[in-house]
Amino acid sequence: MIDLGLNKNATRMLTGFIMGTIVMLCIMKGGIALLLMLAVILAFASKEYVQILNHKGFYPSLKVIYFTEIILAAVVYFKRFDLVAITLTICAMCSFLWVLFVGRQPYIANVATTLLGMVYCGWFPLHLIFLRDLSGNGYDSGLGFVVLMVAAIILTDVGCYYVGTRFGKHQLAPTVSPNKTIEGAIGGIVCAIAGSMIIGLYLGLSWYMCIIAGLLCAIFAQLGDLGESLIKRDAGVKDSGDTLPGHGGFLDRTDSFAFTIPIMYYFFKWFVFKPEDLQRLIEQFKGLF
Repeated sequence: MIDLGLNKNATRMLTGFIMGTIVMLCIMKGGIALLLMLAVILAFASKEYVQILNHKGFYPSLKVIYFTEIILAAVVYFKRFDLVAITLTICAMCSFLWVLFVGRQPYIANVATTLLGMVYCGWFPLHLIFLRDLSGNGYDSGLGFVVLMVAAIILTDVGCYYVGTRFGKHQLAPTVSPNKTIEGAIGGIVCAIAGSMIIGLYLGLSWYMCIIAGLLCAIFAQLGDLGESLIKRDAGVKDSGDTLPGHGGFLDRTDSFAFTIPIMYYFFKWFVFKPEDLQRLIEQFKGLF
């Protein structure tokens, strides 16, 4: 880890400010800047994921995960959603072939964790490009909704921390993360909805859609956090890495986004940008009966 010569809180704030500024600039710019930013995050996060699993005695293939992420990134960047299924199919086969020819015990676990890595560290985060590039129904792009999502996730963390430390009494998930409380989770939800209301109304969303968006962000941000905690606790490690001074690893900083990004992409796509597609799908479903 890089030693900045500052106390822990100052180091944490400085790292957070620098990382947050770079991320927001890349999101605002979009295109190749956003792709490169995600490439860096995915590369570090995937390496940390494999290292965590190594502590458990599992040996997923980092090479197969990287190969999958490169192909998926190209598919996403060129908006070829139709190629996602074949990409995941071929890469899943590659994980089996890797174990067959150069893998080691435990074979089944290594295949399974390789598949999990390519989805969790690759496919989920890449939905950010899909969300950023959304357009239609009177909206030029998804930039404003990306900002809404990021703000809601940050406010979820803030609300969970401050309400949890002051009023938290009932554990939310004692086995996975004993410090998280139900009171803190509720505080995070309230803060996320408040932030979503302010930004969403400015963007032209109806009040109830703002509430739903904030609620979804808060719930899945916390589920993503618990999901990464589950992996780390099962493997017996405290942090995913020490790459980011004062923050741990990239997985530690992006875990709240892992589940939230794809969920918010599909929510905004089907309910805000292209509701007619959802209506068409519902009509087709009704036609089956």
